[in-house]
Amino acid sequence: MSDRTGIFEGDDPFVIAQRWLDEAVAAELNDPNAIALSTVDAQGMPNARMVLLKEIESNAFVFYTNYESQKAQELDSTGVAAFVMHWKSLRRQVRVRGTVEKVEGPQADEYYTSRSLKSKLGAWASKQSRPLDSRATLMAQVAAETVKQGPNPKRPPFWGGYRINPIEIELWADGAFRLHDRFKWARKSANDPWDIARLYP
Repeated sequence: MSDRTGIFEGDDPFVIAQRWLDEAVAAELNDPNAIALSTVDAQGMPNARMVLLKEIESNAFVFYTNYESQKAQELDSTGVAAFVMHWKSLRRQVRVRGTVEKVEGPQADEYYTSRSLKSKLGAWASKQSRPLDSRATLMAQVAAETVKQGPNPKRPPFWGGYRINPIEIELWADGAFRLHDRFKWARKSANDPWDIARLYP
């Protein structure tokens, strides 16, 4: 008999993660959808950075970035990623590991269209992860793209999303005396059923 009740109730980890994120939107002061995304470079050296999770799908997690950035190059090269999403106010976290694929076409266009004009222009102007001699150069590039792209810029061909298809999802909640609650959903591929286990804290 499962003892996954309360905040852990249910068998679908995506439903639970979405429920937790919805609660975090009301509790966290800034960026409740921030995740620490980890990738690996060609030499096997890990990298981590904060990005914003933009969608929890029925079977995956989606974020957006510049396809020419270091993170994108590492995602394209290895095809795998991991992230952790932690909410101090709720004392909970979600850990994910899985394979990745690009999100392009209408879905990426729709999200890009929803962004503010300045964010759209910033996507055009930023040569993400590459050396920049000064902020003035960046602002000049933004000004140039503002003139070039106009008031309704289309999504840059070098900008779009990534979908993380998990093979592992761990849901963690703080417990008294560090006796935390941890449950792990694991499967061999995105098409396989989940095995669910409680873990020692």
